[in-house]
Amino acid sequence: MNSANIYDVGDILQFKKNHPCGSNEWKVLKTGIDYKLECMGCKRIILLPRVDLKKKVKKKVEKE
Repeated sequence: MNSANIYDVGDILQFKKNHPCGSNEWKVLKTGIDYKLECMGCKRIILLPRVDLKKKVKKKVEKE
C-alpha cells in the first residue's frame, strides 16, 4: 500500500450517504490523485478526488 493512498484496488468502501440507486457500497477500481469507484448496486463508475473521498467514506467493509 502506498503511503499516499489510504485504500487499495479491490477494497469495498461504505459511504455515509446512499447513492440514488439505494446502495452505499463502492468498489475501488483505480487509485492515485483521483479514485475510480464502481457502485456495487447499479455498477455506475465515478472519479473522485482523494480529498473528497476521505470525507465521504464511513468505513472500509472488506477486500474482494
